Amino acid sequence: METHAGHPRRWTILGVLVFSLLAVVLDNTILNVAMKTIADPTHGLGATQSELEWAINSYTLVFAGLLFTFGVIGDRTGRKRMLFIGMALFGLASLASAYSQDPTQLILARAAMGIGGAAIMPATLAIISNVFPPAERGKAIGIWAGGVGLAVAIGPITGGLLIERFWWGSVFLINVPIVIISMFLIGFVVPESRDPKPSKLDPVGVLLSIIGLVAVVYGIIRGGELATVTDPEVYVPAVVGIAVLAVFAWWERRIDNPVFDVRNFGNVRFSSAIGMMGMVFFAMMGGMFFLTFYLQIVLGFSPVQAGALMIPFAAAQLIFAPLSQRVNQRFGAKLASGVSMAVITLVLASYALLDQDTPVLLIEVIFFIQGAAMANIMPPATTAIMESLPREKAGVGSAMSNTVRQVAGALGVAVLGSVLSSSYRGEIAPHLTGLPEAVRHAAGESLMATDAVAKALGARGQGLMEPAYDAFIHGMHITALVSAAIALIGVVVVFRWMPGKPAPVQEAETREPAVV
Repeated sequence: METHAGHPRRWTILGVLVFSLLAVVLDNTILNVAMKTIADPTHGLGATQSELEWAINSYTLVFAGLLFTFGVIGDRTGRKRMLFIGMALFGLASLASAYSQDPTQLILARAAMGIGGAAIMPATLAIISNVFPPAERGKAIGIWAGGVGLAVAIGPITGGLLIERFWWGSVFLINVPIVIISMFLIGFVVPESRDPKPSKLDPVGVLLSIIGLVAVVYGIIRGGELATVTDPEVYVPAVVGIAVLAVFAWWERRIDNPVFDVRNFGNVRFSSAIGMMGMVFFAMMGGMFFLTFYLQIVLGFSPVQAGALMIPFAAAQLIFAPLSQRVNQRFGAKLASGVSMAVITLVLASYALLDQDTPVLLIEVIFFIQGAAMANIMPPATTAIMESLPREKAGVGSAMSNTVRQVAGALGVAVLGSVLSSSYRGEIAPHLTGLPEAVRHAAGESLMATDAVAKALGARGQGLMEPAYDAFIHGMHITALVSAAIALIGVVVVFRWMPGKPAPVQEAETREPAVV
């Protein structure tokens, strides 16, 4: 009876789950605002651009690599237990991140946060599916997604306020009270549940996927640091990573309980939706990486102001996400997501027109349009994924789309961050010839590094900043055009393979026997 009616406290349970997820989502949006301060050698850790990329990617790679495994473990041992353990790990890792003494410690602590996040995310969705009846499940997941949108909206502002009033570690420390309250509420409100027929574990697949992805990302980031792809430090790990991922794909096709069922990609509808999602997050995450430095260093906004400037992006998602399913139903997945992808492509290309004199109002309009387009991409893609798989594989489809999204975002930061780094180094190099060799190499690493060297040199260094801004804007323009080109491939994928609106004739055929 309870299965059909749902748990009597299901809406309270949903509130607890949304609050628990707040720490995970909040942390990732807060980090974007804090990057400039973490890069500062005086007020932060003096992290280089590649170390900042790893601070983002160490979390994402571990999160994506363990998502399926922790989902299966939660089904076996209890989802409430897994959620509780995940929150505890996330809180402890947040504490370690806050008090990191150098960039390496921060990267390792962020990887530990990824372990906690991977335990939390699948458990929350599995519990929602368990406590809500099918009739209310869509609404509950919509509220859950709305909670994620709210965290995206308040993250940048919260991060800016914390950075201005406290030290950089406060952006991680804010997670600790949220985690403690969440664990208390989980313990008293959320019921335990298990899958009576859980899947088997695939430790070999998990290990191969993490080794392969980390090796590829390491090679890409190292290529950006050295501004070349011919160095063995760049191509050896990248080639090894690709080889390991090929073995991973072979292994996943061979076993009965794959952690990532690559056979689903034989379904064109599934693979086109997944591909579109991967491309948009690759382009978006890589593009968002440079915006922090553009707003805070080139335009000179404070962390709070930079956070406030991101509000139109989040507000547009909050406004348009609840309406997106109607748009999808009316126009079909192909048209809804295709037009949205085209808008995203134009927005990313428009970043190539931004410079030191761009009016703030224009930037705000671009952010709002970008948020509105993103809000109309996820529902059509998710619907297409779910419709292309049997109903009993809905959980698999959801987990695969989440994993692809996370991995694509990590690769976007790595690849487009490396494009930005290589371009910047090439443009700024002629202006650093008068500096000692050791200082010259450090100053050419990134805009933050040049800024730090210029401040250390005092009056002598002031002449470096104007060419540094020009070099960064040039690199930003190239990176924006590359990200727009990736998004454009996504547009082609959508209009070529994404399923369209079901033909009315099908409905007539299904009703015909009833008339007769």
